[in-house]
Amino acid sequence: MDLETGVNQNRVKKESWKTILTLAYQSLGVVYGDLSTSPLYVYKSTFAEDITHSESNEEIYGVLSFVFWTLTLVPLLKYVFIVLKADDNGEGGTFALYSLLCRHAKVNSLPSCQLADEDLSSYKKDNIISPAPTTFGATLKSTLERHRVLQRFLLILALIGACMVIGDGILTPALSVFSAVSGIELAIGKEHHKYVEVPLTCVILIALFALQHYGTHRVGFLFAPVVIIWLMCISAIGVYNIIKWDRHVYRALSPYYMYKFLKKTQRGGWMSLGGILLCITGSEAMFADLGHFSQLSIQIAFTFMVYPSLILAYMGQAAYLSQHHVIESESYGIGFYVSVPEILRSPVLVIAILAAVVGSQAIITGTFSIIKQCSSLGCFPRVKIVNTSSKIHGQIYIPEINWTLMLLCLAVTIGFRDTKRMGNASGLAVITVMLVTTCLMSLVIVLCWRKSVLLALCFVIFFGTIEALYFSASLIKFLEGAWVPIVMAFAFMIVMCIWHYGSLKKYEFDVQNKVSVEWLLGLGPSLGIVRVRGIGLIHTELVSGIPAIFSHFVTNLPAFHQVLVFLCVKSVPVPHVKHEERFLVGHIGPREYRIYRCIVRYGYRDAHKDDSEFENDLVCSIAEFIRTGKMGLNVNGENLRKDFEDLTVVGTPSTHLSGVQLCEDEDVSAELVGTSERKEILSPCVTKPKKRVRFVIPESPKIDRGAQEELRELMEAREAGIAYILGHSYVRAKQGSSLFKKIAINFGYDFLRRNSRPPTYTLSVPHASTLEVGMVYNV
Repeated sequence: MDLETGVNQNRVKKESWKTILTLAYQSLGVVYGDLSTSPLYVYKSTFAEDITHSESNEEIYGVLSFVFWTLTLVPLLKYVFIVLKADDNGEGGTFALYSLLCRHAKVNSLPSCQLADEDLSSYKKDNIISPAPTTFGATLKSTLERHRVLQRFLLILALIGACMVIGDGILTPALSVFSAVSGIELAIGKEHHKYVEVPLTCVILIALFALQHYGTHRVGFLFAPVVIIWLMCISAIGVYNIIKWDRHVYRALSPYYMYKFLKKTQRGGWMSLGGILLCITGSEAMFADLGHFSQLSIQIAFTFMVYPSLILAYMGQAAYLSQHHVIESESYGIGFYVSVPEILRSPVLVIAILAAVVGSQAIITGTFSIIKQCSSLGCFPRVKIVNTSSKIHGQIYIPEINWTLMLLCLAVTIGFRDTKRMGNASGLAVITVMLVTTCLMSLVIVLCWRKSVLLALCFVIFFGTIEALYFSASLIKFLEGAWVPIVMAFAFMIVMCIWHYGSLKKYEFDVQNKVSVEWLLGLGPSLGIVRVRGIGLIHTELVSGIPAIFSHFVTNLPAFHQVLVFLCVKSVPVPHVKHEERFLVGHIGPREYRIYRCIVRYGYRDAHKDDSEFENDLVCSIAEFIRTGKMGLNVNGENLRKDFEDLTVVGTPSTHLSGVQLCEDEDVSAELVGTSERKEILSPCVTKPKKRVRFVIPESPKIDRGAQEELRELMEAREAGIAYILGHSYVRAKQGSSLFKKIAINFGYDFLRRNSRPPTYTLSVPHASTLEVGMVYNV
């Protein structure tokens, strides 16, 4: 069954101030771990090479001024007060913005969309209203809908953001943990620290990734206290340094010091912006993790706790450095730990490592989430998704991705071995995601919020200029580490594009070669073959029509099941689908054929790793459809008499307690006909009482004799068991295709398909009940 989706969490979150403050407290551990550890490496990366710390203090004051205004304009103004309002039914992130645009302008990349999807409550929650025909928004909307190249560009833009988030998931743990561990140099000396830093960092990273399968909820209660202690620690040290070393350091907050800094340092100062940029790493997490909290809780936590603590920490470091121009440990240079009083360095080192682990945990979980969203939207190969918590929404673990991230993270740590190049790499990944968010937000302002184009231009010019300045400073460090996120993003982008292209071509082949309903009707109720007891569950990606693979079954198999269900599990461009709207059920052909179509809909953030109860849910939804006898709208817009396929929205059994419920009773008698359905796999020598299946039907309203007979046959079929009929596709580029298409389909897509999970892995299909037939797709 589905995990708790948390669709209505935002309503609960607004109940009381106590709830809001509790969420704000919890968000400190989940959202702000990465952002709060940035003081560990910002000054060290900034003064690594491009600029020097002179007696005039113009450099250190200029850097402090840049840090202050960057923190104020980007995380505080842009994200906290503007971007957080662009939520998709309470969810945030790059794909939330893309999903919003898909619904307001028909630019959806999912080929299996139906008109019925637009009736979902979460789809309509935005109160989508087409802009007036004379407005710029209407012109922009029609332009996007007419030109496929613009739709592909929008998808690629969202994928670039996703790829850079994945790259950040590799670079941030390495940078954070290595920067925290680097403080050990001041304790053991420069002769030995190089033999300790990298191995210790690798051990911590391996432990971090090895513990991912337990889930964050196991140790989540420790996250917020760790970050709070860390923030209090750095702010207290900051206040101490300000009072002791330079009480007038607040003057450096004036923008005038930025001008003086750039005037003196010129090109070196511009290149050092790549280090200053690291002060906002982790800001995107405020938006990406919005679904776990609420706007107000995230705003309160950042505005009243994180933001002032970070400003005090940076001011304290600047105050200390303004009076210390010759650092005792020349190999360590300008860094966080030199400003920490010597007596506190050991406990601060421990707290810093714990905070770095918390921050790394948040970005790793975010990487899992973004890959799941990409996979749901058909842009990433199917992977195994393990839900680590049955109560807390969004906590998932992906084994394949986890170990890939760990290997790449270790490679970055061992390969670079210094914060300078790690910082250059991480900075480019962070600022690219922010640029993508700025571009998508400008479209959201016009298309979704229906504001003036002038406001959107002001937004993109103001924030885009700031981010473009940092982007250029990061890109200039291409040979000094910035190439890493570009190479990683390029590799992931190739995987995503090839998978999306191959999946799209495969679906188009299915649509073009589907069997007509007339052919099915011509076979008669028996389909021209023997119908035996049981339910045949035919998995297909089509939402209408009959897949071509079915004709192979009919012509090659001597018998078929008395009840056939064409099952389609699909994703829709909304974060969550309510349980009440989960199933679309309808007949294919006349009632006496006993052939049904069932479409199971999930949002891109829904957990649909269904357990053994899925079969009962499916049978109950069909039984409820039969009992109610509803005639839904023809979701495909075709002639009802021709198609015999009108689908009705049916919820899961938990949503219609007054409807049909399925019960299984143990029956030890041998009189029952057919095989029994087992909930456990037993050894051949173990016998278990058979299960007798029955429907509990409400007394009113009364159902007609035909529906009763249909329910009886469905009950008998369920008792006999369910067989899964799967089509195993071999996709090949057709003759005459271009060289690019042949390479992409015959090698790229084929390799990804063979090494990814099958389409039915979410259904926990038992191998003993599976029938698989191969078919070649010439796309």
